[in-house]
Amino acid sequence: MSSNGGPNSQAPKMDRARWLLLGLLALGLSGCAGYRLGPTNGAAAGAKSVQVLPFSNQTLEPRLGDAVTAQMRKELQRDGTYRLATHDDGDIVVSGVVISYLRLPLSFQPSDALTATDYSVKLTAMVTARARATGKVLFNQRVTGSTLVIVGSNLTSAERQAQPLLAADLAKNATALLVDGTW
Repeated sequence: MSSNGGPNSQAPKMDRARWLLLGLLALGLSGCAGYRLGPTNGAAAGAKSVQVLPFSNQTLEPRLGDAVTAQMRKELQRDGTYRLATHDDGDIVVSGVVISYLRLPLSFQPSDALTATDYSVKLTAMVTARARATGKVLFNQRVTGSTLVIVGSNLTSAERQAQPLLAADLAKNATALLVDGTW
C-alpha cells in the first residue's frame, strides 16, 4: 500500500518553498544595499537654498531667457536638494546667459529633399553658480539642452511649443551639475 498524500510528503515541499522564498528575499534586499535616499552630494536635503536670477538672452529667439529661468526654478524644486529662495536670501546664486540656439534638420519630406519635417533643436547657456557669502564661483560652464521639433504645418508654432521642453532639458542638466558637484 502506497501513501501518496500522507502528511510527511508535504513537509519537503514546504521546506523547499521556505528556502526559495528566503533566497528570493535575500537577493531582493541585497540589490538595494548601496542605495541612498536623498541628495547625492552628501548634504542634507533643503539645508542650503538657491536663488535663480533671471537668465539673459543673447539669441534672436524671443523669450528663451524667461523659459530657462522658469524651468530652472521648477527643476530645483523638483530635485529637492536645495530650497528655492525667492528673495535675496539664497546661499547659492545661479545666473546665466542663453548664448546659442541651433536648429538642425533631421528628416526631410520624401517628395522634397529641401523641406525638413523634423528638427533637432539645441540650446546652450553659460551658467554660473556663486556662494553668496564669499562670492566664490562654484561653477561657471556651458550647459546644453536639446529636444526634437516635429514641424507639421507651421515651424514657428512647433518651435514655440517645444520651447518649454528645450528649457526643461537645459535646466535638468544645469541642476545636475549644481546638486552633484563636488565643489
